[in-house]
Amino acid sequence: MNIQGLADLEKALDNLSKSVNRSVLRKSLRKAAGPMRDMAKSLAPVDDGELRDSVIIGGLLNKSQKSKHRKLTADERSSIELFVGPSYKLGAGGRHGHLVEFGTEPHIVGGVFAGAQHPGTAPQPFMRPAFDAEARPTVDRLAPLLWAEIEAAIKRQAKRNGWEA
Repeated sequence: MNIQGLADLEKALDNLSKSVNRSVLRKSLRKAAGPMRDMAKSLAPVDDGELRDSVIIGGLLNKSQKSKHRKLTADERSSIELFVGPSYKLGAGGRHGHLVEFGTEPHIVGGVFAGAQHPGTAPQPFMRPAFDAEARPTVDRLAPLLWAEIEAAIKRQAKRNGWEA
């Protein structure tokens, strides 16, 4: 993807303190990714609604996800990463999201029903279609949202310092 105006945005962000910079980035990313989250929720199959309700925008990964996530370089450590998908933290609702998205093969069940034959399940993708439909629009929404958040942060700073902005 080609994104215009990032150099100007980066210069404007550099004029903010590090904590305000991160706050501006996080808030803008959350707003830009909101429609992707909403689409994934609308596409998630609903049994009891737990999977649908577990789809969030968050900054944390579970232990398994962290081990598969690429490590940030030294230059990227000050960047902001947010993820859209089922949360493992919000109860059991999101813990089976990957099984719904990709389906399962027939298998022998463990646990309480140990030894039972499970027929498997067909894939019911909800995250990939949401990503495919919303990736570019999310990026397109980001620059104007960033500018608005930068301007709001500058106005807040000016007000705190008793300046006119």
